[in-house]
Amino acid sequence: MTQGNSPAPEQILKQYYGYETFRPGQGDIVENILRGRDALGIMPTGAGKSICYQVPAMLFGGVTLVISPLISLMRDQVQALCASGIPAAYINSSLTPRQTSAALSNARQGKYKLIYIAPERLFAPSTLELTHAVEISMVAIDEAHCISQWGHDFRVSYLDIPAFIEGLPKRPIVTCFTATATERVREDILSTLGLEEPFMMTTGFDRPNLYFEVRHPAKKYEELSTYLEKAEGAGIVYCATRKEVESVTEKLIADGFSAARYHAGLSDYERGQAQDDFLYDKIDIIVATNAFGMGIDKPNVRYVVHYNMPQNLEEYYQQAGRAGRDGLPADCILFFARKDIVTALFLINRSDNQEEIRRARQLLNQMEGYCQTEGCLRTYFLNYFGESTSDDCGNCGSCNGGGAATDVTVDAQKLLSCIMRINRQNRSYGFAVISKILRGKADDAIRQRELDKLPTFGAMKGVSSAYIRRIYDKLAATKMLAVSDDEYMTATATAAAGAVVFGGERVFIAGAEDSKAVSKSGGRSKSTVPVYGVAEPLLASLKAMRKSLADEQGVPAFVIFSDATLVDMAQKRPKTLLDMRSVSGVGAVKCQRYGEQFLQTLLSFQDNAEALERPPEFSAEALRAAVLLSDEPLPVSRVADLINAVLVQYGIKKMSAVTMNKLLIAAGYLEAAADGSKVPTARGREAGLATIERSTNHGDFTQCVFARAAQAVCVELAVVYCSEQL
Repeated sequence: MTQGNSPAPEQILKQYYGYETFRPGQGDIVENILRGRDALGIMPTGAGKSICYQVPAMLFGGVTLVISPLISLMRDQVQALCASGIPAAYINSSLTPRQTSAALSNARQGKYKLIYIAPERLFAPSTLELTHAVEISMVAIDEAHCISQWGHDFRVSYLDIPAFIEGLPKRPIVTCFTATATERVREDILSTLGLEEPFMMTTGFDRPNLYFEVRHPAKKYEELSTYLEKAEGAGIVYCATRKEVESVTEKLIADGFSAARYHAGLSDYERGQAQDDFLYDKIDIIVATNAFGMGIDKPNVRYVVHYNMPQNLEEYYQQAGRAGRDGLPADCILFFARKDIVTALFLINRSDNQEEIRRARQLLNQMEGYCQTEGCLRTYFLNYFGESTSDDCGNCGSCNGGGAATDVTVDAQKLLSCIMRINRQNRSYGFAVISKILRGKADDAIRQRELDKLPTFGAMKGVSSAYIRRIYDKLAATKMLAVSDDEYMTATATAAAGAVVFGGERVFIAGAEDSKAVSKSGGRSKSTVPVYGVAEPLLASLKAMRKSLADEQGVPAFVIFSDATLVDMAQKRPKTLLDMRSVSGVGAVKCQRYGEQFLQTLLSFQDNAEALERPPEFSAEALRAAVLLSDEPLPVSRVADLINAVLVQYGIKKMSAVTMNKLLIAAGYLEAAADGSKVPTARGREAGLATIERSTNHGDFTQCVFARAAQAVCVELAVVYCSEQL
């Protein structure tokens, strides 16, 4: 199906994508597709699935149809292809009738090598007319797991694909790609789509650049804000329900974080605006339900935080895998609480299909096992996907952050004894009450129930609730406690508990001592600032040039170049356009379009290499002069951005919005209201701080904004703060 004098696949890869060699698995898939074989590629997010069908599409004589489930995915892919000089288009409901007609007309004239289309449009008359007017050399099915009812993103419209392929004038090569697929999902893909003797490639599910961690915070929002205060770059926070999304987003905005919400209850316009703001780097954080993300092609997501436990491991790994698609270091953090299980069961039990419920509960049990395991987290999910691996990955919370296993048997006995004594009275309570009894906290409810009379009252005085929760969760995970799956989540000691209380069985928890003492500080937070081995001011300047070009062309910054490409550019520091072609990710078209601008940025630094390596000396006058204040009122996150744009030039760590809020409170410009929001004091109002009301589907909340004079106050506070830091 390739033309006689076609270039080699490696030439296409270098010319259009700027890569010297294929990644593991890509070359084998491309080679077999070019031989005319169907193919199934199971490759983790960020492994380069799209190149596996895009490179053959450039070598085939006809058109490749790419069936894709989401409008945003099609748009991002086509933008990136066109920026690289590859002729492509998409046809979906986002186009006007005139745009659709123009795209179809161009397709009939052979102007495209790839056309992206939604599965719902396969049997549209215009689509069928096109498939009989041009040669369809290949049908590539992206997110192929959507065809399986065992997959976490099952879509009925995907079941129409086999009939569509069968109705084509000539059967094309059929290729399928997905990031996550268990054995059962793989079988569904192969049988339902009728692949003919396909070449199958599973490159492995491991993503070495991703750091995995499960945390058990007593107060999730405090843990989240502490983590985000130290985090760098863009990130996603996943919540289980729309209500949780609204609540978390409101708190983040009130605390000065640059955040937006995304869930199915919002209008198409609101969702589209939030997604575009995230893709175009106008906000740092998007808080979302699982309605967000499949196919989102943003490579520079530096962290994904799950505020609640997902319902299954496939959903979790797919969502967590949206971090670090560029291959640079990224975090995948999951906050677990037993209440998450109740929420998940509530969502699962809404189904009328008992078999569906049974299957979903099985998957939920495996997800809970991930949250409770003290072994390597990477090993746990790789084994789930059918891969065997070492017990120690060296890059997860269990392997390098969990601490040594601590013998907590005595405290476990106290906890079980307390619950047993309550159960003997034919009563049962949830964790909050049990924790109060053990810590000797006698409020009115405890006294009315005479729980302060129990022998175990105060048995763990001076110990943190978080520490008791670790033991409680461990005992529940090992079936020594049965926790009800209703909203009360009451605990009952099982027969197995006797082995610990009376039989001498030991209980161990990794890193338990870290949470034992009562503390007011936040949890341990891993920095998400990657170490690239390049001068930060140079990298910042390259990113600024990229943003300028992206804004000019109306595309996301990553469409110009990825962060990984800019890092490689900063390391190699090319001096000519020929040198620029050696940078990974710089193809011929992008080199021609953008090469000169980036060379100018590089050369301006190379003219003064010594200054590059040693940032200029910080001074208060320079900071005041360089910060570009706005005449428009801004939230604290935007004010911090203005200041940070200057600080980075001095090699000074950026200030978070949370830090700025703390400085404003300490200086008497802000105070905390009863609902936790930050509001101006009389001094703050005099300085130019004001509040505005914002509305959401779940109510109103207050946000503080800064007029130009108030922005200048923030600059003065930053001057003092930076001087102290230096």
